[in-house]
Amino acid sequence: MAPPVAAFVTDARSDGDSDLHARQERERAFHDRWAAEVEPSELDPIRRAFCPTTPETTFALKALGDLRGKRLLDLGCGAGETTAWFAMQGATVDAVDISPGMIDVARGLAERLNVSDRVTFHVAPGESLPFPDATFDAVFGHDCLHHMDFERARDEVRRVMKPSRRAVFAEPLGHNPIINYFRDISPKTRTPDEVPLRFGDFKKLGKGFRSLVHREFQFATLSLFLWFYLVESSDPNQVRYWKKIIVEADRYRQAFAVLDWIDRAALVVCPPAGRLCRMTVIVVER
Repeated sequence: MAPPVAAFVTDARSDGDSDLHARQERERAFHDRWAAEVEPSELDPIRRAFCPTTPETTFALKALGDLRGKRLLDLGCGAGETTAWFAMQGATVDAVDISPGMIDVARGLAERLNVSDRVTFHVAPGESLPFPDATFDAVFGHDCLHHMDFERARDEVRRVMKPSRRAVFAEPLGHNPIINYFRDISPKTRTPDEVPLRFGDFKKLGKGFRSLVHREFQFATLSLFLWFYLVESSDPNQVRYWKKIIVEADRYRQAFAVLDWIDRAALVVCPPAGRLCRMTVIVVER
């Protein structure tokens, strides 16, 4: 029996807010098109969790702690690799995405891995979550807040979290001119409304939470993106570079290990260099 899927819900607080509704519709349409291109055989939750070229994901997942017996919200679940991973760790998962197409992909992955009995799927925007207050023991989101009105999403995340619990987000940063250049020349692989976070957003994101800490990843490793573009001539409008370093992780493992060591050393010596990193992991506690 397929896991239940809730109907698409627009933001109940945005009656008359046509800009937010239009943004949500654009996000839904973009991710529905992307979902139609997903190759199911490429989806591997274990590889995704421990991929050597995405240390931010591994760090973010570990930051959630022991998930056995906990109810977890996977916000912006996409193709469902993290959803399946959480279910495999013993969590009961509510997976939310604005895209019905992505939810279909995620549901198929859960069924293939025999964890669908631990997952409930919901089609809904992050700005209006279909859950009562204080529902979840943990919240996770990967590359999702920058697609949303993140202050509204923040308020919803805080509302549905139980007191003294933790939410973890892995998000792109918007300071580095190199990565911003790649964003500018690859409009076909990104939505028109997404806005990478900046350090100034951390204060806003932490509003109403007891604490917020963040750690940055991928500075020197951005040279791999230059390699893709200048040496391999990979068109960033056709190839998602962040996906390429996952799918072809074994090919770039050694080079990435050296670059990641440089990253870690540089951030110890000069913490402000974190602004130039591609990714940040944010941990908030209610």
